[in-house]
Amino acid sequence: MSDETIESILGLHHELERREREAIATPEEARRANTELRLRMRAQNNYLPDIERLAEKQLKAAGHTQGALTHRTVSIMAEKLGFELIYVNDLPHSTRSVTDLENGRIYLPPASIPGGHGLRSMALQAMAHRLLGHTPPTDYADFLQQRLEINYFAACCLMPETAAVAFLQQAKKDRNLAVEDFRDGFGVTHEAAGMRMTNLLTQHLGMSLHFLRVDSTGAITRVYENDDLPLPMDVTGAVEGQRVCRKFQARAAFTQQNRTVEHHQYTDTPSGTFWCSTQTGSSTDGEFSVTVGVPFDDARWWRGRETNDRAVSTCPDESCCRRPSTELTERWNGKAWPSARVHTHMFSPLPRGAFPGVDDNEVYNFLGRHASE
Repeated sequence: MSDETIESILGLHHELERREREAIATPEEARRANTELRLRMRAQNNYLPDIERLAEKQLKAAGHTQGALTHRTVSIMAEKLGFELIYVNDLPHSTRSVTDLENGRIYLPPASIPGGHGLRSMALQAMAHRLLGHTPPTDYADFLQQRLEINYFAACCLMPETAAVAFLQQAKKDRNLAVEDFRDGFGVTHEAAGMRMTNLLTQHLGMSLHFLRVDSTGAITRVYENDDLPLPMDVTGAVEGQRVCRKFQARAAFTQQNRTVEHHQYTDTPSGTFWCSTQTGSSTDGEFSVTVGVPFDDARWWRGRETNDRAVSTCPDESCCRRPSTELTERWNGKAWPSARVHTHMFSPLPRGAFPGVDDNEVYNFLGRHASE
């Protein structure tokens, strides 16, 4: 073989090695990419104008003008893209939907997940990949960017910018902003409504805010803030997976007797006083809380501002809620030996494959079964 041929073969070999390394991204790489994306979105008010316009254009073409987006309208949007929505019971366990590009089909589960992503949202996300011209992600950062964009598109369709901003502006004028009203007005989940507020409140109402989704252990699973709320973070700057202060309503809400209503609280922190509204819920993964909050001065626009509940958090000071009291330490130090629960996923690399977390073999077998139907 000539030198040029050998060089080409070696180049191909190195490229395959590089792709294999990237496909097995470490948790550290995932956290770094996620942190970079969160900071980048914060710098632009968590607002993507091009996707906002694309969503409204698609809604208009499907004949949607007002009110909650119906399943029928979502089906029409899919048809205009050349796709048929098909509901099946045997979706690969690692997927929320599967798109058959050859036969123009989008496969979805037969029912929405309690407390999770509804069928409308999953269908819209699948369509967004096509509308946004996505190609298989080149690395984990690209995968996260694509996931953010499809989630954003779905939110824009379910809560269109024009109608949503008008709703929020009127609520602010009435000093009656509330996540639950916004949620009910557009027929979405509490989490979706709270997250959508992060796209619109700063950009259109000039209001900074924070959003937290916290599990029953206090660990942050989803976060956005541009109001300087003090949040825990690791040495890389990652917030997801860290535990919020026990004094925050996001965590204290799990101890409330009445879980069916929003709970409001003022919290004094080293960065100032914040007001928040928290709603708890449950999913197949367990209990969680959703919190939307603002700095003290902006609480005057929100329902629940009259609450007398107040807490003081000095986190990240260890003495606030992480370190046991001197009395308890003296009583039990050296006299206890807890058996720790090890989370094995901490030692696992991210799943390999063109799409992180997806079993290619399972997906291709699924498509093979349904292609002939």
